[in-house]
Amino acid sequence: MSAAGSLLAVLPAASVLLLTIASKPHGTAALAPSRLAAVRAALLTGAYAVLVVEVLGALHALTRPAFAVAWLLFLLAAATAVALRRRRDAPAARPTTATPRPVPVGAAVTAGTTSDTPTPAVGDGPVGGRAAAPVQPDGVRARLLARATESWRTAGRGERLLAGGIGGLVLLELLIALLAEPNNFDSQTYHLPKVEHWVAQGDLDFWPTAIHRQVTIPPGAEYLLLHLRLLTGGDALHNLVQWAAGVLCLLVAARITAQLGGGRRAQLITAFVLASTPMVALQATSTQTDLVCAAWVACAATLAFDGLRRRTGWGTVLGLGAATGLTAVTKTSGLIAVGPLLVLWGLAQLRLALTARSSAAEPAGRAANIGPAGRAPSVGASASRVRPVFRVVTGSVLILAVAALVVGPFLARVTAEFGHPLGPPRLRESIPMERHDPASILVNALRIGHTAFDTPIAPLRTAGADAIIGGAEAIGVDPQDRAITFGREVFPVPAWYPDEDRVAFPIAGSLALLGALVALVRPRRIDPAQAGPLRAYAVVVLAAVLLHTSMIKWQPWGNRLILYALVLAVPLAGRWLDAVLRRGDDQATNPAGPGRGRRSVAAVAVVVVLATSALAGVLALSYGFPRRLVGSGSVFTTSDWDTRFLRRPEWADEFRWAAAAVRDSGARRIGLVERNDDWEYPWWLLLRRADGRSPELVSLQSVLPERPPADPASVDAIVCTGSQPTCAKLVPAGWRLEFRDYVGYALPPGR
Repeated sequence: MSAAGSLLAVLPAASVLLLTIASKPHGTAALAPSRLAAVRAALLTGAYAVLVVEVLGALHALTRPAFAVAWLLFLLAAATAVALRRRRDAPAARPTTATPRPVPVGAAVTAGTTSDTPTPAVGDGPVGGRAAAPVQPDGVRARLLARATESWRTAGRGERLLAGGIGGLVLLELLIALLAEPNNFDSQTYHLPKVEHWVAQGDLDFWPTAIHRQVTIPPGAEYLLLHLRLLTGGDALHNLVQWAAGVLCLLVAARITAQLGGGRRAQLITAFVLASTPMVALQATSTQTDLVCAAWVACAATLAFDGLRRRTGWGTVLGLGAATGLTAVTKTSGLIAVGPLLVLWGLAQLRLALTARSSAAEPAGRAANIGPAGRAPSVGASASRVRPVFRVVTGSVLILAVAALVVGPFLARVTAEFGHPLGPPRLRESIPMERHDPASILVNALRIGHTAFDTPIAPLRTAGADAIIGGAEAIGVDPQDRAITFGREVFPVPAWYPDEDRVAFPIAGSLALLGALVALVRPRRIDPAQAGPLRAYAVVVLAAVLLHTSMIKWQPWGNRLILYALVLAVPLAGRWLDAVLRRGDDQATNPAGPGRGRRSVAAVAVVVVLATSALAGVLALSYGFPRRLVGSGSVFTTSDWDTRFLRRPEWADEFRWAAAAVRDSGARRIGLVERNDDWEYPWWLLLRRADGRSPELVSLQSVLPERPPADPASVDAIVCTGSQPTCAKLVPAGWRLEFRDYVGYALPPGR
């Protein structure tokens, strides 16, 4: 990465930081305002990034200068917003000699209340009768340092261990993300080739390809990668997109815990459990897309939950629309959770509107002297009844409109190409469930659960799988039915090994499930003051899981597809575990109380579970695949090129061998022959021109009916992956074909 690329890469990060300062709630009692500001900044930046790609793509201007100008303008706008915020806040600043109330906000995710004090309800007015102090951007760094110092000073030993563990895991993930080359399997096949095609052609038009996922799978995460690719000229920072999404998931999950009434300890437990989940730790160093999707879903959740107790402002409505659109354009499965969240938000807002209407109608009725006979209300009273409901309806329409603005252009291209917004039939039939009878849904849910909760204990895995297979056959469902099983995969598969694509999450998943069930059935055991919100949130989480198992087929790598639901559910685990510890704390102060031994054992069990979770996270980063800190394939001892091929080390030399022959031939226009799951990205790296420009790679096959493939006679050379017979069929007569185990090339006579 060049010095200019490094400088340009700072623009998005600086913009997010400035927007976080500018969008911090002003003069309100918003809960965890810093994290709320981070959510707002992330959504605004994400929506802007997507729209920049769409607009510049429509103008055939996907170029480095155009993107640099776009980010300079955005940075200027963010800086202007900070300046305006500073000017607005300056008159409100008043010197004071009173000691400010300490706010226990940790450096990473610990904003909120103390572990001993319940989180106050989120409302329109100030908490405790005092208005929040205005934000002064010029002293942000000093205030953050002071608050972090105060939080650390007032934290207990356990809270310090949790905060330190979270920070350590996040820093280790950052180290791996910076040192490791992108080597995710799907990224080699379609995530990163998609980006390279856009760069090469300068627009978003579809292209002939044998890999339909390059054009049919929603491209939201790849849009973000495109910005880094054009700004830096390479893929050195590509892993940071998922790393940043992981950090955002931690921040938002902790804020949701605070919204559920959790204090500082509960928030730290939530973030710790999530950070130490192997799937999260491994994906945070990857170019996959699941954490990006989970981050947008979590943003939608925290904004929707704010609307449970107070009327939502138009800014938050726009944020909900942006979160919905970003989820849809990144991974449509995330909408399975966003849908119930928006329903919860709409019902809560309607309830608040009707309550406000009743309050407004009562004095209006008295003013009109309405007695038992029931005289008609005045025009003003009727208007007061209609206006709040109209506001909710308008807000709902605005959410959908903003979402359509973000995801609409992509859906329009897909519809124009395939006649359906969800793509070709092979995509619509491969992943979604094709049977929806209760028995099939039950079997699918049990298989998904078996894979998600897999452990290294082989007898347990075998016994569970045998029970599911036997039960399925007993109720007349084939456990390998293609209508409920992806492709040709066969259930069961081991999923405990820390592999980014399929690793199970038995600890976090079990804690989340138990927390959701307790919140649903006995929410008062967690927090009597938050019984309603806890139960409502548990209903949403469980509804999302049920919908997922009803709509998505089982597949060996299905654990990463349900990651968004895990991120949503972990706050319930944090609240439940904190309640267990709180009862233990109460018992310690009252040793003569009933249930002393049982509660002490429960507290010890929580500590053991958290320690085990920490060990799982550390082992995942240390020995996980395909990026690890130690052992064979370590990011410290493995070369850049070999790191890219840790999934398939035997292919590394073959790609270089074929690319060297093609480069030596002087070929300019190169044909591609590949299958749907073959690696294309190495060709874009190896055949890049000396001046850094993209090679001219054209596909000799196409699964897009309206995009015919290139004529083999029109290319100067052919490179092939996967199948020698398929390659031989497309090589013109008289050409020389060389093929090894996986990779081959063909050259015309004289080259």
